[in-house]
Amino acid sequence: MAGCSSSSGDGSGGADDGGDSSGGEDTADREMRDFGGWFDRTGNYDGVHDLTGQDTVTVAVGADGNGGGYAFAPAAAEVSPGTTVVWEWTGNGGTHNVVNREDGLFESELTVSEGHTFEYTFEESGEYKYVCVPHETLGMVGVVVVE
Repeated sequence: MAGCSSSSGDGSGGADDGGDSSGGEDTADREMRDFGGWFDRTGNYDGVHDLTGQDTVTVAVGADGNGGGYAFAPAAAEVSPGTTVVWEWTGNGGTHNVVNREDGLFESELTVSEGHTFEYTFEESGEYKYVCVPHETLGMVGVVVVE
């Protein structure tokens, strides 16, 4: 099974820089997909960010959106099989977690700690929806598309 881990990270600063810069100026290339209404309540969904071809991708937890620090950024990311997604807590918006409810493949602990990280390596193609359980009703949801 794919690996996952979490830490109170102090060594992921370089990975964060790589993840943020990889989002770059690709807005023209972002595909707007509905995902069955998954993002209907999500204010910061701006299309699927194509982050394929990278070994590691970073998603901010507690990014600005949905009325405060209640968003994942990017909300939707496309990655290649074998990519490790690292969710990194910003420290904003209170206590968060990252939970794949549909398949139960991954679930982080609840924490508010800035710099905390949780990671999961996606091996199989598919769409993997996830939520922050305490803020799901505010629209704090995301998806990783593996193709």
